[in-house]
Amino acid sequence: MANDALEAAFADGPAFVPYLAAGDPDYDSSLEYVEALARGGADVIELGLPFSEPVAEGPTIQDAVVRSLEAGMTPARFFEFVEDLDVDVPLVCMTYYNLIYQYGDEQGPRPFVEKAADVGLSGFVVPDLPAEEADPLREACDEFGLDLVFIVAPTTRGDRLDRMMQRVSGYVYVQARLGVTGARDDVSGQTEQSLDRLEAYDVPKAVGFGIKTGDHAERIVAGGADGIIVGSALVDIVAEGHENGDDAETVAERLESLARELKAGAERGFAQRAPQAERT
Repeated sequence: MANDALEAAFADGPAFVPYLAAGDPDYDSSLEYVEALARGGADVIELGLPFSEPVAEGPTIQDAVVRSLEAGMTPARFFEFVEDLDVDVPLVCMTYYNLIYQYGDEQGPRPFVEKAADVGLSGFVVPDLPAEEADPLREACDEFGLDLVFIVAPTTRGDRLDRMMQRVSGYVYVQARLGVTGARDDVSGQTEQSLDRLEAYDVPKAVGFGIKTGDHAERIVAGGADGIIVGSALVDIVAEGHENGDDAETVAERLESLARELKAGAERGFAQRAPQAERT
């Protein structure tokens, strides 16, 4: 079921997976910002397709969603955005199921997935889609060769966890803490417990929610993560630049700098694990 591009992104060390809302704060600037993340070492990029009720998001990303929607982002425009990007890393669409289900001339996820495959997307993260209701999207992803990533919370266990892991491909998004997205000043102690719970499942584990520094990335990967997902810390840079009236090139440089810091931190964490891996 796995998409070769996502599988390859996790094959040779820790994957750095940044997130930005597509079209935030405007179409052209957002293109430049996403391309800056690729230059900064992104292995996969999650692109947010804005939805008016982003229930999983904290205030930072909610504000990004508002800016993007006000700038005119729609599903059709999102697909144009993906085609216009000049990046050589796999792209994953993070959005809500209603947008996927309602797209096109027929209800159901297939038209959206077909279009996503046509423009070169590699997979989806759909925060509001329960595993029990995911089979139509899973089947469409299988038909067109895309991955379906699930978010596993610290409280996800038992049959519910098994249902998710039976349907997941590409990577699993390990939620580092309870609550909504947002950058934090510390690393949650729940992370290693979550990784231990997922050890039996043969799919890369990427940890998100709260990572904002290279030191955070180092600790997460040293603790066993196969990758890190960073959103709010990057969106904060976009928001600050927008509020201050900074030009897009300046903001892009800041994004690239933080991306390099996060990628380097992940690699330091992986290096701490290497001797143990060689002995086993």
